[in-house]
Amino acid sequence: MSENKDPHVAQPGHSVEGVKFVYDFTEGNKDLKDLLGGKGANLAEMTNLGLPVPPGFTITTEACKTYLDSGEEPAALRDEVSAHLDALEARMGKKLGQADDPLLVSVRSGAKFSMPGMMDTVLNIGLSDKSVQGLAEQAGDERFAWDSYRRLIQMFGKTVLGVDGELFEDALEAAKAAKKVTVDTELEAADLKKLVTKFKKIVKTEAGRDFPQDPREQMDLAIKAVFDSWNGDRAKLYRRQERIPHDLGTAVNVCSMVFGNLGPDSGTGVAFTRDPASGQQGVYGDYLQNAQGEDVVAGIRNTVPLADLERIDKKSYDQLMQIMETLENHYKDLCDIEFTIERGVLWMLQTRVGKRTAGAAFRIATQLVDQGLIDEAEALTRVNGAQLAQLMFPRFDESAKVEQVGRGIAASPGAAVGKAVFDSYTAVKWSRSGEKVILIRRETNPDDLDGMIAAEGILTSRGGKTSHAAVVARGMGKTCVCGAEELEVDTKRRRMTVPGGHVVEEGDVVSIDGSTGKVYLGEVPVVPSPVVEYFEGRMHPGADDADELVEAVHRMMAFADRKRRLRVRANADNAEDALRARRFGAQGIGLCRTEHMFLGDRRELVERLILADTDAEREESLKQLLPLQKQDFVQLFESMDGLPVTIRLLDPPLHEFLPDITELSVRVALAESRQEPHENELRLLQAVHRLHEQNPMLGLRGVRLGLVIPGLFTMQVRAIAEAAAERKAAKGDPRAEIMIPLVGTVQELEIVREEADQVIAEVEAASGAQLKLSIGTMIELPRAALTAGQIAEAAQFFSFGTNDLTQTVWGFSRDDVEASFFTAYLEKGIFGVSPFETIDKDGVGSLVKLAAKAGRETRPDLKLGVCGEHGGDPESVHFFHEVGLDYVSCSPFRIPVARLEAGRAAVQSQGSDHR
Repeated sequence: MSENKDPHVAQPGHSVEGVKFVYDFTEGNKDLKDLLGGKGANLAEMTNLGLPVPPGFTITTEACKTYLDSGEEPAALRDEVSAHLDALEARMGKKLGQADDPLLVSVRSGAKFSMPGMMDTVLNIGLSDKSVQGLAEQAGDERFAWDSYRRLIQMFGKTVLGVDGELFEDALEAAKAAKKVTVDTELEAADLKKLVTKFKKIVKTEAGRDFPQDPREQMDLAIKAVFDSWNGDRAKLYRRQERIPHDLGTAVNVCSMVFGNLGPDSGTGVAFTRDPASGQQGVYGDYLQNAQGEDVVAGIRNTVPLADLERIDKKSYDQLMQIMETLENHYKDLCDIEFTIERGVLWMLQTRVGKRTAGAAFRIATQLVDQGLIDEAEALTRVNGAQLAQLMFPRFDESAKVEQVGRGIAASPGAAVGKAVFDSYTAVKWSRSGEKVILIRRETNPDDLDGMIAAEGILTSRGGKTSHAAVVARGMGKTCVCGAEELEVDTKRRRMTVPGGHVVEEGDVVSIDGSTGKVYLGEVPVVPSPVVEYFEGRMHPGADDADELVEAVHRMMAFADRKRRLRVRANADNAEDALRARRFGAQGIGLCRTEHMFLGDRRELVERLILADTDAEREESLKQLLPLQKQDFVQLFESMDGLPVTIRLLDPPLHEFLPDITELSVRVALAESRQEPHENELRLLQAVHRLHEQNPMLGLRGVRLGLVIPGLFTMQVRAIAEAAAERKAAKGDPRAEIMIPLVGTVQELEIVREEADQVIAEVEAASGAQLKLSIGTMIELPRAALTAGQIAEAAQFFSFGTNDLTQTVWGFSRDDVEASFFTAYLEKGIFGVSPFETIDKDGVGSLVKLAAKAGRETRPDLKLGVCGEHGGDPESVHFFHEVGLDYVSCSPFRIPVARLEAGRAAVQSQGSDHR
């Protein structure tokens, strides 16, 4: 960086506070995203690469955070901005907003993480009643100048002064109607002058002040508005949705304006170095002649494909293609680019690593490996478990009888079915009442974010792959079809007219295919995803008919399996689930819930066992249950031969096996009123009353049940041991692990283990087999975690039951709280995500870490796993890797996600170690 040594010359960026709040585009680089935001860091990087970037400067995120914390801008900020503005004016040879040849600037937000459309931007800062005339003379185009001025008032009024944007839109529509034209480019200079007057009146009426004529006041107010937009409702909602931290703040980029609305030899566009929907290489993007950048993203006019630019302006097209290749090779990833052409001169306004669909992410990662741009480890960081889960969703059955009514641009893949709704409020309202909805708009804008989150999919009649709807939908993994022009959307009358005159009213069911862009009436049936077929073994990579996406997923899974340290097991209770889990890559069963085996026909036997009055009655029930349990385990060991199977002894609260107390009371009362025999029901009711618990989840369950009902756990242990002996005799390789649930103290475990060891020894003596069954416990109570060192003396393994551990740490009843107040907690930001979905690292996670450490201090070879639903959550898997667990266990369909994330966790931890 060059440095001016003259002490009498103001140094841009120097602050009396000793903190640098402003950086010229020539000063930063792409690695300064924390400070300069993604946009500012990448503008600096492109400047460093010698690409045509309009000069400008970036106000840092630190300035924003200082402002948001104190309510005031840093004392030194104004002087720093002034110094940089002076330098910019000297470089451009013109002053901000001067009357004869004005310098105009844009003021744009730019957080560390891309938040498309969620924060504020104002273009054409510096225009006023005086300077608009100078701009017209300088450009030789009066229409262009007045068009730019009306855009400034409209954006400034809505963004900075809080005026309802619909008022400006209505005035613009009225001007077009009066002129009998359909697009704003057909309005002439005189029409736009009148519109400017109308817009200024709207500002005066709605904001209570005149539109500011001082260009510096415009810029300062716009900077403050961008800071404020960080805490706007839509920005906060988007951050919660995307799990972006709330304390990062946004940078502000002040950039000299270049104009795409100077006539047919000017324009603006968005380009991708690869297709963000499919990952295919080629020419992808949208271009709009005689327009400014917001027109493309807003989708208010339909664009032409980027390839058409070659015909319109070959020189700029060729230059853009060369720049795109430069950027992709430099960033080694798909790049999303915004550009403007001003009278045949190409300018780069932004680049970033582009958002992409799940399928594109996997394809691009493998393509870049093949091209030698990245290695396998880096490829794993380019995909994630959430994307893989999306790829496992069903897709529409192409052989089904369907009624296609339209086709748009396939903006974000998926098969979405729901009732048509035409505004965000209705989408949210209906979704909360359990309805699946498709949000239909002419085009979306940031105010539609609530509805986009609530909807199954989004359908617009305007816009392309780079419109607001497309970009946000791809980022969220939502199905989206854009630019379905033949569909006439009437949001005021809440209806959509399709070709042929058929009208889709609000509430009618529609289906949209984000992979093809097709729109259907009614519900279209779905079929399994090819990715699921691959995991099920019905589609083979390398085969002639293999799906290209399947090939990419197969390779990424192979990368992950080679890299990961964590093993992945399944939560499975029967042979069918176990076999499916094994096909999905499970390396054993981490949780077999035996209570699921006692439901259905066996429930009566368990009921008799619980209610038995005598030893004889109890022993008879256990005698009948034993062979049934043994057969369960034989089938399980057979399906998981050679792999560990962790069997949890009976755990459920008693009420799950007893008749409902209210129903039983009614039956007894009716029998008494009819003077019918009811001795059995009365005896049962008395027993149920005796065993009734106010909070059964914290009552007689788990190890407590095994200690109170003699013979229950020993029956289960005997069934496990005899099943293992039978499999051994059949030359199988059973690897059973017996898990004692809900232990809170080592004494409970010692008593159960002593009885279990005796039973196992008896079975070994009778069968002549050496069974090598290990005995361990679930850590699902805070006391168990806190005394893990003691418990490890009697346990050969720990499995963290994070579902119950979360309930007991938080004092939550999961069945109740998720429906009652979790929504409010998420909306208020108390939770970034439900603690039942992603592990609470600070609370529950601290206990897991403590117990793991204490357990291994007592028993260094202690095996550690987790079997709560967190075992299949991507973020939680990374935490379990860091803590040093040996395996995670999850439902069969989440196994591929856990495998992938375990590989990513290993790669990322190695990267941090190297750093």
